[in-house]
Order: sequence, then structure tokens, then C-alpha cells
Amino acid sequence: MASTALRNATPTSERPLVRVIAALMMLALPGQVLAQSMNADQELEALIPDSAVQNADAWALDTEAARNGAPTDAEVGAIDTDVEMPELPGMTIAWPDGSEIPDIEPLSPDPDIEVAEQTTDAAVEALPGQAEAEAVEKLADADIERVGKQVELAFPRGEGAVVEKADIVARFAALSSLKTNQDDDDNLAQIVRRGRTDRELLVEIMRVHGYYDASVFQSLGGLGQRAEGEAAGTRRGPIDVQKVVVRFDVQPGPQYKFGTLAFGDLQAAGADAEALRGAFKLKSGDAINSDRIVAERLNLQAALGETGYAFAKVAEPDLLIDHERREGDLTVPVTLGGVYAFGKVTSSREDFLSGKHLQRIAKFDPGERYKKSDVDDLRQAILATGLVSSVTVETREAATPAGGQPGTVDVDVALTPGPLRTLAGLVGYSSGEGFRVEASWEHRNFFPPEGMVRARGVVGTQEQLAGATFRRNNFLTRDLVLNADLYARNQVSNAFQARTVSFTAGLERQQTLLFQKPLVFAAGIEILATGERDAAAILADQPRKTYFIGALPMRVAYDGSDSLLDPKRGFRVGLRGSPEVSVQDGLRSSYGKVQFDASYYQPFGEKLVVASRVRLGTILGTDITNIAPSRRFYAGGGGSVRGYGFQLIGPRDTAGEPSGGRSLSEFSLEARVKTGLLGGAISVVPFIDAGAVDTTSTPRLRDIKVGAGIGVRYETNFGPIRIDLGTPLNPSPGDSRIGVYVALGQAF
Repeated sequence: MASTALRNATPTSERPLVRVIAALMMLALPGQVLAQSMNADQELEALIPDSAVQNADAWALDTEAARNGAPTDAEVGAIDTDVEMPELPGMTIAWPDGSEIPDIEPLSPDPDIEVAEQTTDAAVEALPGQAEAEAVEKLADADIERVGKQVELAFPRGEGAVVEKADIVARFAALSSLKTNQDDDDNLAQIVRRGRTDRELLVEIMRVHGYYDASVFQSLGGLGQRAEGEAAGTRRGPIDVQKVVVRFDVQPGPQYKFGTLAFGDLQAAGADAEALRGAFKLKSGDAINSDRIVAERLNLQAALGETGYAFAKVAEPDLLIDHERREGDLTVPVTLGGVYAFGKVTSSREDFLSGKHLQRIAKFDPGERYKKSDVDDLRQAILATGLVSSVTVETREAATPAGGQPGTVDVDVALTPGPLRTLAGLVGYSSGEGFRVEASWEHRNFFPPEGMVRARGVVGTQEQLAGATFRRNNFLTRDLVLNADLYARNQVSNAFQARTVSFTAGLERQQTLLFQKPLVFAAGIEILATGERDAAAILADQPRKTYFIGALPMRVAYDGSDSLLDPKRGFRVGLRGSPEVSVQDGLRSSYGKVQFDASYYQPFGEKLVVASRVRLGTILGTDITNIAPSRRFYAGGGGSVRGYGFQLIGPRDTAGEPSGGRSLSEFSLEARVKTGLLGGAISVVPFIDAGAVDTTSTPRLRDIKVGAGIGVRYETNFGPIRIDLGTPLNPSPGDSRIGVYVALGQAF
């Protein structure tokens, strides 16, 4: 009965559809249907009766539609669509009459776009300080500092102004994430994140300068405008990320001051305590500045090291902030460790650089009060010898302080020898002197300690030379050099020919690249024999005259410039003097040779240096005919008056060749202009030089020659390479129109 009831509950109009579905199921799953039990579940029996199981094809065709067939086209066309449709059994929804077609609604916005816009607005509203910045007025009288393309810092003016504003802005600009990445193609979300980081950075920088209650309000400009009356969170207009500007309005609050300052054991230094405390230049009532705490801690450590406290320690300072008092109490833990004096210097390589020699190099003597700077200086001085590849200088306690007497520290030096031999070559050219090739071999510690031996040779258009040199650095005392030089040279120039054998020896206080000293001097002896003839004798094919000359050359110079090879600021002055005795064919002559040099360097901005030079010389005491041609003054060439040939300025003999003189005048002016090419390594140097040589001992400047030109400098780590092109402005007959000069270092 249940099965029958279920079958009857199925509407008649739906039965053909049910039959079709059931038939399809039987065709798709025939095995399962045929396997159905005749006593199946009643609901399944209602859907698929037993007759369907027994003969599926017959059951599927047992419908009214199958018996009558499909309606014809005429029957379909005759259907009246306006006829009221009969109610269908089981249908509860009204049949549509087609007269009420709803209006087409516009498409809603793309959900992804809407979500993105809502996310952008939410990100902007979520910025730290953004809500406050929109809810309150920005600083009405603000001092705006633009940092990069998309960042502004706004500080109050007047009574609430920030004293260290420039330092704060500079530090923020150096660390700002927004400024560092300002050229990136960022989206708004990235700018928001970087703005949040920069806000935290700015708060921290304010704390460094003592503003512990500072507030920073952040806002974004260039986001597009909301419609009037729209609240925060509503959609804005289109956003151009390139026009977005992040603004930080700074409300600094009060600047905290130092309260009490404590320095651990510093008072135990006794008489030294006051001076040591003065090295830490912060006191109660000063504005708190964390950077100055760090700097003054280092100053205090250095002062302890310079006052004999070899093992003193200054630990990390501790700053305790009291917000109620708006002060910070600072504790700088100092452990003195006692006063010490220097002991002995020991070397790890006695056969190479002995402890005795290192003691000679050191600025301190045993028994002197310890100074940390003297230990550091010793390390630099050992490196300046050029003999070591590495050096370690350490202090070691040899005796502890006792009975009011200082302890003793020995200085231990560990050395690693570096390359000692050098084979070098130099090639040069100038239009006046021609080619010059120089080669040398040297051993810098052939006779330890610091006994250098060098052999050298020169082959050139106007000079050939072979010589040997001995030099001992740090001889007897630091920076004093003993030189001895023996050479044979042949010189050929338009002015003279000379074949010379010379021996010189002397002492010199030298300069080095590591130690550019303001005052240097030299003194020595020179003995030479030279066979020479001047241009007139060469033309007449006369034999050489032999001169035996003894001289005592001396030099003193002051260097107030900022660089040995490439000065940009300051000045230099130097004076040379050489009393000489000359014997030629039994005739003895005595005279004095003096030369004064001065140069001045003045920068104008970052890219221009104006340099000037003057040189004056005189020979007193004898007639020019008693002076060997090679000992006279000449002018012209790359280190003199550019544009003219080497030694071609001055008096001429009957053949029109230079004969030299007893006085010299030279002047130079040049502008060294950086171009920015090759990373700033290239400079252009216009110059003008002038010079004169006279037969009188007093410069008369009657026949002064002027040359001008332009040069190029290429900066290297060992000095500028110089190329100059010059031309004479008032040439004499036979002078070349162009002079070319190539050398290392500036012209002066």
C-alpha cells in the first residue's frame, strides 16, 4: 500500500520525465539495476517499479508522448500565447504574463577593485599619527624641511623651536627609508610601510637629542580629495603615487637636561682628576645628547691614555631618565688601574729591525710617562719604513705601581718583513728634453737596520747616467737620513755639454707620505770633477774645460700645504744655499748660490684650486765666466716656464744658443678645475708661466718670456699624472710653437 501511495503522489505530468530519467539510469548502470531486488525499498520502488526492472525498454516507451508522437509545426504555431495558462497541479508560483519586465540594473563595481580601494583607504587611516594629523590642525607656523622627493619634516618656530634641527634633519636624511628608496617604483602600500618605519626613526632621533616626550604626527599629501562632508574612510579620488608626500609634524616637547654625573674611580686620580674630568665636556644642566655621550666617553678614554693610565677602562655609560624631573642621571664607570711609565722596546726580529733601532724611532724614552698616542705613532713610523708588511705593537706590564711610584710597561713589537727589493722603471718625454728612460734596482735593508743600496741608470736624449746610492733612514735619530751618492753623468743640451763625476754626502730630515712634516732641512758636501764646454765652444769645436768644484749645499723648507703630491690648500716656502769653490786651470773662484721658492694654494668651492708659484735665484761673488756652465741658472721646460724648450730662456751667445746667467726669476699661475669625468679623476688646468734669466746677480726682468697653455690631470692613488701643452707668447727666433710635458705630480 505504501508503494502505491507513493506512485499516486507523483504528478501525472511528471511521470514521463521520471520514466526517461530512470531509463537513462538503467542504460548507464545496467548491472546495478538488473541486480535490484524485487522487494526493494518503497521509495526506490516508487521511482523504478518492478515492471521497469523486468522490461526497461517497454516501460520507458509506455508514455502518452511516446504513443502520440511530437506535435506538428502548425500545431505549435496555433498556440495562443495570450491564453490564460491553466493551473498546473503542484505549481504554487504565478505564471508570468510577460508584461512586467524589470529594469536592467547597472553592474556593481568589480569586487577586487572595490576591495583594493577600501584597503588603500584603510592603510592610510591606519598610519601612525594619520588620524591625529587629520583630526587636528598641522603646525600653523611650521619650519618645513624637505628631505628627498617625498618627505617633509615640519618643526615649530619660535618658543618651541628645536635647537638641533639641522643635525636632526641631516641624520634623518642619512637613514630615511623613504629617501633611500625614493627612485624606486613603489606602490602606496610600500610608501605606507616605509613611512611607518621613518616615523619610528624620527622619534628615536628626537630621543637622541633629549626630546623624550616628542610626538610625531604623520600624514600623506597628494592622495586626491574627499568630497565635501565625506568622513574618513570614504573613497578618495585617483592617487598618483609619484605625487604622494609623507609629512611628519614634530611636537618636540621639553628637552631633557643632565642631572647628576658620576665617574666611578676618577676621583682616585688625585691631582690628575680635575684635568681628566675636564676631558669629558658634559656637565649638569646641559641638554641631553646621546651622540655627545659617546664622543665624550672616547675623549675621556684618550685623556686617560695620555696621562699615564695605560690600563684604564671606561665602560659603557648608563643614562637613567627621570620623566618627572625631565632630567637624566649619567653614570660613566671608570676604572683607573694606576699610572705607568715606559720601559723598553722589544722586537720579534732583532736581526731585521732591532729593539734598539725601534727605540730610536719611537718618540718616547724609557722612564717617560706613558702616552697611548706615542704607542700608536710608533706603529705608524714602523710602517713608514716600507720594510714590513704588518706590525703589531702591544704594551705589557713589567712592574706594578707601588709606593706612589708609577709602574712600568714594556712595548712589544711583532714584525712581518715585507718585500725588500724593487726593480723600477720610468719613461718620460718633453718636447724640450726629448725622451728619458730611467731604471733602478734597490734593496731597502741591505745593511740592517734600514740601510738601503740602490743602483740606477739613465738613458735619454740629453742625459746618460750611471750611479750608486747608499741611504740609512732614521740615522742617529728619527727621520734623519744619511745619504751618500756616487755617479758619472754625460749631459748634452743646447746650452752646454758636460761630463761629470760626482760624490755627495749629507744629512736630511725627510718627509714621507705618512708623515708630512712642516719643517725639513738638509746639509751636506759635494765634490765633483766636470769637463764642460758651452754652446760657443761647441760651435767652435773647442776642447772642454775641466772644473774641480767643492760645495756645501744646504736647504731649509716649510710645508704648510695639505698634501705632498697634490696640494689644494696652504703654502710652501723654501731656501737653498750653496757656498762653492771652483778651480779651473789653476784659477780659484769662490761664490755663493742662493735660491728662494714659494707656492700658494687656494680652493674655491669643491672643484677649483688656484695655485701660484714664484722662484728667485742669484749667484754672488764672481764673474759668470768663472762659473761652470752646468752650475749657472737656466729657465724653460716642464718644471719652469712651459711652452719653451728646456733651458732655452736667458742670455744667448754669438751663435744664438743659451749661455746661462747669474740670476733667475720665475712666476706661475694655474687653475686646477675638476671636470667630473671618470668619477672626478680628470681635471683641466689652464696655466700661464713667465721667467727671465740675467747675467747680473740681481734679477732685472728685461727679457722676461711668457708661456701659456692647458693641461690635463688624471688622479691616481699615488698622485696625479700630468700632461701639459704650452706655447710661447713672445718667442725668440728658433723657439718651438708647442711644448709637451708629461710627468707625475703637479707642476708645483
